[in-house]
Amino acid sequence: MAGPGIGKSSLADAISERLADELNILRIHGSSALAAVPFGVLTPYTGDLTAEESVSPVAVLRSMWSYFEKLRAGNSAPVLMVLDDAHYLDEASAGVVADLISAGWATVVAAARPRPGLPQPLDQLWYDGLAERVDLRPLNREQIEEVLAHLLDGTVPAATIEAVWAASGGNPRLLDALLHDAAEAGILSKRNGIWILLGALPADGPRLTAVVAKDHLRRNPEEQEALKLIALAGPVGRKVIEEICGAPVVRSLLDQQMAVETSGVPAELSLWNGLFSDAIRNTISVSRSLQLQEKIRARQNGTVLRGEGRLRSVEWAIEVGVKVSEEDMLESAREALLRFRNDSARSIAARIQDPAALPLAQAIQARALYNEGAYADAAALLDECWAPLADDPQGPAVLLLRVSAHQAAGQSLAAVADDVLGHVSQAGEAGPGWPAQLLRLLQSGAEADFQALAEEVEGIRVPGLSETKAEPMAALGEALLAHALAAAGRPGDGLDAALRAASELSPLEDSLYFFPEFVLGRLVSCYLAMGEWESAERELNSYAAAHAAGVATFNGSLQVLRGYSLLRQGRMERAYQVLLPAVEALRLNDPLQLFGFGSALGYYVAARLGDAAQAKRLEQDYADAMAGGPADLLARGYAMAAGEYLAHDGKGLASLHTLMTTTEAAGRAGQLLELLAMCWDLGDPSVIPMVQEAARGLQGRWAEAMLTLATSWEAADGDALMATAASLEESGFVNLAREAYARAGAVLDQAGERRRSRQAVAQREKCDHELGERFREGRFIAAAPTVHLTRREQDIVELAVQGLTDREIAQRLMVSVRTVEGHLYRTYVKLGVRSRDELETALPR
Repeated sequence: MAGPGIGKSSLADAISERLADELNILRIHGSSALAAVPFGVLTPYTGDLTAEESVSPVAVLRSMWSYFEKLRAGNSAPVLMVLDDAHYLDEASAGVVADLISAGWATVVAAARPRPGLPQPLDQLWYDGLAERVDLRPLNREQIEEVLAHLLDGTVPAATIEAVWAASGGNPRLLDALLHDAAEAGILSKRNGIWILLGALPADGPRLTAVVAKDHLRRNPEEQEALKLIALAGPVGRKVIEEICGAPVVRSLLDQQMAVETSGVPAELSLWNGLFSDAIRNTISVSRSLQLQEKIRARQNGTVLRGEGRLRSVEWAIEVGVKVSEEDMLESAREALLRFRNDSARSIAARIQDPAALPLAQAIQARALYNEGAYADAAALLDECWAPLADDPQGPAVLLLRVSAHQAAGQSLAAVADDVLGHVSQAGEAGPGWPAQLLRLLQSGAEADFQALAEEVEGIRVPGLSETKAEPMAALGEALLAHALAAAGRPGDGLDAALRAASELSPLEDSLYFFPEFVLGRLVSCYLAMGEWESAERELNSYAAAHAAGVATFNGSLQVLRGYSLLRQGRMERAYQVLLPAVEALRLNDPLQLFGFGSALGYYVAARLGDAAQAKRLEQDYADAMAGGPADLLARGYAMAAGEYLAHDGKGLASLHTLMTTTEAAGRAGQLLELLAMCWDLGDPSVIPMVQEAARGLQGRWAEAMLTLATSWEAADGDALMATAASLEESGFVNLAREAYARAGAVLDQAGERRRSRQAVAQREKCDHELGERFREGRFIAAAPTVHLTRREQDIVELAVQGLTDREIAQRLMVSVRTVEGHLYRTYVKLGVRSRDELETALPR
């Protein structure tokens, strides 16, 4: 049992093919045309019966038995009757089939839709325990991922999987059509080993069009017309469609799950799949569409349409050339923008000619272009419309969007600010004062000056600024303050500011600026600065669940934040898995201007894992990225550290030390501690006292954990280190626990406590296992390097396989214990193993 396109017919075909050599196969296809004809589908097997006998169940049953005997004459094999579209069987035919099964004359495989379901005689067999029912469901996300992994050679990131799953509805027939059409149109494209979508999945491809045409041919004219009406007008009132096509037709489409009904009042109908609906619309001529629209309008009786229904009504009117009021077009363009239907928003807004509404229409077009990554075009439109909208409630949002568009197109904040302030000064005292205040917020945010930001935010709260201006300004100011406080080592205070910013978002739901995403980035950054990994992940998941429509625009940015979280946790392989697709997504669309930061993180992770080819490519990406951005200092630090992992010549480490002495780093204690952690990870013990000094007084669990580790490291007490490691592991800082166990192992080994040292090594390897096991269980293909061990790695692995401890290997090769540990860790990653015990069997031969 399954709905249309789920695969029941394909499964029946596969069963027939598999058993063709063992059984005599009899294929019978149900037909809607014969559904009311007694014994209609059995006519080919009752040709010898008289007219009187052809309506007798007993005579038909005997005729079927005679036919079976002829089938079995050659090989005596049992008969397998395969019934496709069994829901179309008439009651009489179903009764004969049920008798054949009950008598043991044939085994039957019947494929049918759950609505209207099987005829009663066949259904009764299941109730009597003589048949087994198997319900086929649409493919879930994991199954879609498995299908894509099987079909596509390379990495298929989560965003692509989600888009394909949502568009296909898990329907295998639609999935197959979409993948072929998207690949042939160049929309599904492989970039640097990663399959990404370069645009919306096509609704006019030949495969999908063929699916729609085939479905139409199987339907009667009444159902065809009803489907066209729902596709063109949906969501549309059920009563309207029933008046045109009849209630039985509507019930039939609902039973077949081709249409779905909302639970609201009045009830509305839509097709089960949006892309299928689009494909049907593409098959209807303009003249026919106009006729159908007149039928709908005649029965809507002045019904006030809202939301998606109003949007679709305006789209349809424009498609057939019917005049629409400017007010309706403006509201529909805004509705389309909220739903991230960017093409629709642009095309509707571009038709608005009213001088009073034109600036807002231009701003809507600009935001749609911004969503699509066309930043220069968006900036050009915003240059025209921002000043006329200065007194509009959307004024701050439009100016913010203008600044973001120019920055994304490569212009500096200072240059944009000069232009804006020039316009403000020309307006004189009659002009608004809020643009200058907004620019001060942005400038202080870029400098991470939390004191200046706090003063500006306090000024926003003072009465005088209209509520419509204060709300967006407060959300912006609090979000920027949150980021600045986190950079200064006060992420707890920053979190409070970010939560205040989030509390301002409700009135800004229809804003032309992306306030929810802007605030989310700062909120997640505060959680990460505190070491609250689970809270950060919860916020990202919560946003993704509530804003599915915006995934195509903001997914790359969100994945960079997720990859950054994994990196901070020491889960390098998982971070690698997330960051590489994220960088490719940001290459197409970078609304939050995180491409430089994302490519620096990807460069760092690739270098740490020994993937030199990918690291070199990402290094170039970082070099080509525009300077600046919300995390520019950290991006520079990670790029320098990555260079050191690649070259091992001390230059990257020296650059990091130089960066830490700059005024910029000195004023950002939280980011300074992160830079020191990079140096420590590179094996530079000289920074440990600086870590202790920097971590003191900083807020958050991560700073506290770093201080604890550094203090225990300096004390060099094996027992204390083991206790510290256990505490860090329990607190969720597995990567720091791993370092503490490694240090404990070395200290205990020096003290001659070999047994305790081995325990520490075992605990360290357990941490390695936990940090990497999820990646090793996945199917990450992109850029996976061919296993190549350096000469030094080969020497260390050879000695490790012989059973030497890390310290013994270090003494033999005259290197530090930390160097041995680092080489072994990278070797584990390259070989996909988790411990020394697996090394020998995993070594390339």
